[in-house]
Amino acid sequence: MIRPYATDFLMPLWVADPARRAQLEQEAQTLPKLLISSAAAANAVMLGGGYFTPLTGYMNVADTLSVADQLKTQAGLFWPIPIVNIVPEVSGITGATRIALCDPNQDGQPVIAVQTVAAIETLSDAQMQHVAQRIFATDDVKHPGYATFMEQGRYVVSGAIEVLNFSYFQTEFPDTFRTAVAIREEIQQRGWQTVVAFQTRNPMHRAHEELCKMAQAAVNADGVLIHMLLGKLKPGDIPADVRDASIRKMVELYFPENSVMVTGYGFDMLYAGPREAVLHAIFRQNAGCTHFIVGRDHAGVGSYYGPFDAQTIFDDSVPAGTLDIEIFKADHTAYSKKLGRVVMMCDVPDHQPEDFIMLSGTKVREILSAGELPPPEFTRPEVAKILMAYYQNTSD
Repeated sequence: MIRPYATDFLMPLWVADPARRAQLEQEAQTLPKLLISSAAAANAVMLGGGYFTPLTGYMNVADTLSVADQLKTQAGLFWPIPIVNIVPEVSGITGATRIALCDPNQDGQPVIAVQTVAAIETLSDAQMQHVAQRIFATDDVKHPGYATFMEQGRYVVSGAIEVLNFSYFQTEFPDTFRTAVAIREEIQQRGWQTVVAFQTRNPMHRAHEELCKMAQAAVNADGVLIHMLLGKLKPGDIPADVRDASIRKMVELYFPENSVMVTGYGFDMLYAGPREAVLHAIFRQNAGCTHFIVGRDHAGVGSYYGPFDAQTIFDDSVPAGTLDIEIFKADHTAYSKKLGRVVMMCDVPDHQPEDFIMLSGTKVREILSAGELPPPEFTRPEVAKILMAYYQNTSD
């Protein structure tokens, strides 16, 4: 099986030993408490699940600036996005060496992790803007990821953490949420050697379905990991439970048995385009995948990134030999009227735009909200019915 990123062993920070976890939960009741951001809580979930191996906790200011500017920590570990715990207020933890981190996404704000405080530092407004601009390649406050990052505060609380639970993800998505540890175990149980990962924050239409099949065939993979984001999205994006239902229906009806794992991970969408694509590749390697599909405008939003920036970053900014996972670079896929099947546009240079069936997200929403089904060449009818029910309920 493919090794985890930059180490020989996965390093999940969730405390698996029940006795140790109970001890920490008891200790947490006596510690100073810090309410963290949704982003920091999502980082804790990813650290807990082993996805962010080999990190041991939240980065300090020096590592944050180094990762932003040089794509590596002070110690030299290649990493694309700072993994931080940034808060607006630290008066309640001044001088503390151990603190309890409280989850903003659950009722009662329970403790999600215990942190050993290495440092409490400040990022100036100028430094915050610089880091955000490097991550998101913009300083536009309308960019959802940039805006969320800038709203967190200015205090950076760094240090190792021990994770006590996986926030709301395990309870709200018990059939879908999986840690990197669990995915690796299931890949081994299935006897798969070569696994292609597909990232999605959206429902999957015919083009996405066929892209997974194309990639699987191209690399002769034993299976496909459809790995959906379960955390927070920008307004207007389809909720995780609806995506989950529609993707499972598609897999049930249109993929061979034992060829796909449908799973999800507990993270908030960053919309960081190229850098997020690299982060996606790292944690898919940690989940045991050998190949990762990066398509057009991967992890993008609006027109902030070029259509293939998330592919070229692997050639231009990721040092050779850094990643063991291989990147499957995909062009835009669409249904060809001429050929009667979904194709990659780069493979059919003789086609004109009118030779494809392509619908904008806005047009699809209009069709579904009106109680109509999109063309079956664009969306499987069984999938469309699930999405149609959602849009009609939201428009009532």
